[in-house]
Amino acid sequence: MASSNSLPTSTPVQIHAQNVLMKFQKNTLFRVDELNFKQGDVIYLQGDNGSGKSTLMKILAGLIKPTEGVILDQGFTPKPWWQTDSLLGKAVYLHQHPYLFDGSVKYNLTYALNQLKLTPSERSSRIKQAINMAQLNDLLSHHASDLSGGERQRLAIARAWITQPKLLMLDEPISNMDKHSQRLVLAMINQLKQDGTGLLISSHQTCGLTALCQQHWHIKQRTIHTSMHVPTVETVHQTNTTELHYGTTN
Repeated sequence: MASSNSLPTSTPVQIHAQNVLMKFQKNTLFRVDELNFKQGDVIYLQGDNGSGKSTLMKILAGLIKPTEGVILDQGFTPKPWWQTDSLLGKAVYLHQHPYLFDGSVKYNLTYALNQLKLTPSERSSRIKQAINMAQLNDLLSHHASDLSGGERQRLAIARAWITQPKLLMLDEPISNMDKHSQRLVLAMINQLKQDGTGLLISSHQTCGLTALCQQHWHIKQRTIHTSMHVPTVETVHQTNTTELHYGTTN
């Protein structure tokens, strides 16, 4: 049976997975002996469609449990005695089509601020930075449901940045996005990296994202392979051929 426990408190925070096996019905999706995801890590998660990238992120976020294995968390502030100490909320998972609150762009941003203990000046500074980074100035009064896909993703990442998560998982953050939004999202992800946020990023559009990454997790042949060598990808559309060039990023 899968379980979730806490290791002794220390810094930096991290999620540690041991002997994880994930099955759907009787079919193995993936397995891995050990994974570590901690503050300061910037990890590129690669895999074919259906290989289990989103499922892995949801396991690390505590949203679902693996078929077998242990998921441990370390370094997080202990919860009050009356609350169940689970993984939920420790590593934040941001879906490709993020959930936004029913309200305006400004409401979505300020709601995130309401969850934090900040002075009025800190609140003002934080929200101004988020609005400027995501270039949402002209959209503050717009209803979140009226935004384009790129605008919704910019809002979701800006909202996440406001809360300053220690670990953030981004599932296809620039997929099906216009070039302008791609550039803004990449800049926001880079800012999160500079802030020391641990990042686990899955994407098929690797050119911009892999330049930010320092580790590589690859789900292939139902196994998660880990490496410090991050691939750079150039796709050449000649006779339906894809050329994959591996290199190492600093």
